[in-house]
Amino acid sequence: MWFFLLKQSNMGKEATKIASVDIDKLISMLNAALSEEWLAYYQYWIGARLMEGPMRSEVEPELLLHASQELNHAVMVVNRIIQLGGTPVINPSEWTKLARCSYDEPRDPYIEAILAQNLKGERCAIERYQEIADFTLGKDHATYQMAVTILNEELEHENDIEDWLTDLSRMKEEWKKLRM
Repeated sequence: MWFFLLKQSNMGKEATKIASVDIDKLISMLNAALSEEWLAYYQYWIGARLMEGPMRSEVEPELLLHASQELNHAVMVVNRIIQLGGTPVINPSEWTKLARCSYDEPRDPYIEAILAQNLKGERCAIERYQEIADFTLGKDHATYQMAVTILNEELEHENDIEDWLTDLSRMKEEWKKLRM
């Protein structure tokens, strides 16, 4: 156990030596991203549980998958913060203070409302990880690679949600035609 802690500490020192960025600013950016990942995780998870409407049975497992991927992003970000010698945000009450991406309570359980909230969150996350990638490009390869990996998953999530919203819109149009 002590060996692991010692090794973790040494890894953090080496990470800060090779990164040619403002480490304090980067850790601040990463803690904001970490806060947003926790909020996104809960947004997906609770939205999937409360969601009502057409396509629910198809979309719910996908939203739960997105939730687990957001949690994995949080793990990646925490690991990087520690490697850089920082302390991850440890108090959940700080999440909403640090996060730029908001948490929207799913007061309307209709599938389109839930998806719209998640789409808003994904677009904010895309912006966050693009900023981190831009900030670390050519200066901190490990953080850059992590940011790009997460960014690519966030882009996939955005595409999934847009596709579901398009499908729902088409279903509505078809129902209108059938009623006429």
